[in-house]
Amino acid sequence: MKLQMLLLISKRILSRSEMHNTQINFFKGLFFCVQIILIFAGSLYSQNIDELMQSAGNYYRNGEFDKAIEIYEQIRKDNYVGTSLYFNLANSYYRIGKLGFAIVNYERALKLTPSDEDVKHNLAFANFSTVDRIQPLPTFFLFEWWESLLASLSINGWTYVSFFFYLFLMILIVIYFFAKTIFQQKLILFSGLGVLVIFLIAVSLTIVKINREETVISSVVIEQSTTVKTSPDHKSTDAFVIHEGLKVNLEDQLDEWIKIRLADGKVGWVQKTSVEKI
Repeated sequence: MKLQMLLLISKRILSRSEMHNTQINFFKGLFFCVQIILIFAGSLYSQNIDELMQSAGNYYRNGEFDKAIEIYEQIRKDNYVGTSLYFNLANSYYRIGKLGFAIVNYERALKLTPSDEDVKHNLAFANFSTVDRIQPLPTFFLFEWWESLLASLSINGWTYVSFFFYLFLMILIVIYFFAKTIFQQKLILFSGLGVLVIFLIAVSLTIVKINREETVISSVVIEQSTTVKTSPDHKSTDAFVIHEGLKVNLEDQLDEWIKIRLADGKVGWVQKTSVEKI
């Protein structure tokens, strides 16, 4: 009787174990199917983007810039981000004389890849075509050096640099404990101190870059001429006039009005539709 009870209990335990394994296998299979679907969908999306980019490029080469812009803008509105997209879109806008939209897209491309020479060249050429010549406020040469260094890489770029020197520092620490002579230890120690300094600078630049991206919102004037007001009201006093292609910083917003600051320190209010965020 006891033997029969033990056999019955063991069968129930086995059946529950089999059921548990079945459930595990089911979820594994489901997870695998979801992965396959996501990979397939991503492949189709990438293929669709490539086809659209190629189609827009054909329109551009044929001189049909409006049609090229329509496709590039469609890709951009689908939340696709890429240097080539912004660069080609900027070139298309420049071809039809929309300087503001050209500059804002050159700036977007430069934001992703600050070292791209083609983007920098075309942006400089487009800025040369603008009406306004705003002289920035004078700064100490060390601040200019810092800003130049900060702008040399994107957020991802400085993050990679920080991670590289962090790994380098960890490797030097490990090697230090395996050094056989005092000379080797001193050499590794001083090298490690140098790497530590570079690592801290890279981390600082990364943090500043991230903070700058979150707090400083830059825009470009997209209307040919815009009158800046002293307050967010059509009846307020005219402060000054700015023109298409000028880069400004956004400081505040009230309904359809935006407070802007120029590089020379001037501030005022313009309508939201007058500028485009980078």
